[in-house]
Amino acid sequence: MERITTDICVIGAGSGGLSVAAGAVQMGASVVLVESHKMGGDCLNYGCVPSKALIATGKAAHAMEAGAALGVAPVAPKADYAAAKDHVAAAIAAIEPHDSQERFEGLGVRVIREWGRFLSPTELQAGDAIITARRFVIATGSSPLVPPIPGLEDVPYLTNENIFDLRDRPEHLIIIGGGPIGLEMAQAHRRLGSKVTVIEAARALGREDPELAAVVLENLRAEGIEIIEQIGAKRITGKAGAITVETEAGNHTGTHLLVAVGRKVNLDRLDLDKAGVAHDRAVKVDDRLRSSNRRVHAIGDAAGGAHFTHVAGYHAGVVIRSMLFGLPAKARTDHIPWVIYTDPELAHVGLNETQAREKFGGQLQVIRTPYSGNDRAITEGRTKGMLKLLVANGRPVGVSIAGAQAGELIGLWSLVIANRLKMGAVAGMIAPYPTLGEISKRAAGAYFSPRLFDNAWVKRVVRTVQKLVP
Repeated sequence: MERITTDICVIGAGSGGLSVAAGAVQMGASVVLVESHKMGGDCLNYGCVPSKALIATGKAAHAMEAGAALGVAPVAPKADYAAAKDHVAAAIAAIEPHDSQERFEGLGVRVIREWGRFLSPTELQAGDAIITARRFVIATGSSPLVPPIPGLEDVPYLTNENIFDLRDRPEHLIIIGGGPIGLEMAQAHRRLGSKVTVIEAARALGREDPELAAVVLENLRAEGIEIIEQIGAKRITGKAGAITVETEAGNHTGTHLLVAVGRKVNLDRLDLDKAGVAHDRAVKVDDRLRSSNRRVHAIGDAAGGAHFTHVAGYHAGVVIRSMLFGLPAKARTDHIPWVIYTDPELAHVGLNETQAREKFGGQLQVIRTPYSGNDRAITEGRTKGMLKLLVANGRPVGVSIAGAQAGELIGLWSLVIANRLKMGAVAGMIAPYPTLGEISKRAAGAYFSPRLFDNAWVKRVVRTVQKLVP
């Protein structure tokens, strides 16, 4: 049995774990990285990268039949599903070297490709090695949650971990789950020629602002996706090529079934109790991302909260400052943005309207800026959508955007909220014309307009100046 002593042991080579390992080793710490499966984790292999690559192929197919309003005769696309999956594989392959074992070993990280389990508060076993570390970082990510629906275990079903392995296009894809993953895959497959039915036990996009979610859902339905809400799956029967989902409102039969109801954190094999690490569905951490064992941090999905790759990356920066420099770095959540990559996209940062009203009451001002008032959106025929801005005490506290390139637009508001800037900072921004970025500028203008144009004091001052100044 090999014994290794190191400054930092990172468990999990997903986005967060790789960020910690790379940052720490390049700043002088000794690092051991333990990963039992694929380097790059869920994001590279089963999540962000392949899903956005498949969405891109669907977008290209849809463009061929969506140009009538711009004077381009629609043409039925001939989508090659296998070739689309080749594009997905190529995207993964292009990014893979950045996350590879070879790169990290080149940086000086000791990489061990085995499952890790704690032996004590200071020791972790990975294969034939026992690692003693001053600090551990749990970055094990999450896996698809499989619900206990009767009959599900008896039929072949897909999750995000194997749907990208398909080479033949599903004739009729049934999706259980109307959240981001389910609806992104629904639209991508519909645009590539599949019939798609989505079954959601609650409300589709239930975590999002209903006003903004409606913009997305209306467009998905207009493209031919059947979205059934507030009706859960009771039982599943059938076989490959003919799978039936039974509900209270009737049965739905398709050729393929995708389960996309949520995620569960990967903690099962870690033996956290032997390390003195308190946990339930995730590791219990404080605002410095430390567990009940102060030597052990958890980041990303393992720390609970929002399951986003960029959150894991943000957490990595927090624990690096704490572990390497002894700084009291704390993780915030108010400035974390997220995006749903449907068409139109839906993006959000900060509080939603319900939360903001509870916190600020009558101080809250809600501003809605439609895409239909943006010149760039008009020229491109992309006028469906809206920016919803929540302002309290002169500062934005939440922003939701449904519309074209919402994911690109939300970055500005994340910056503003992260730095607690006032609305004047956005109003003072000069956005190039014509761009969709002017939507944000217009929203800021809408906040100040009543204070300037409907203010009797301002008008008196202007009239006085005009009389006195030659």
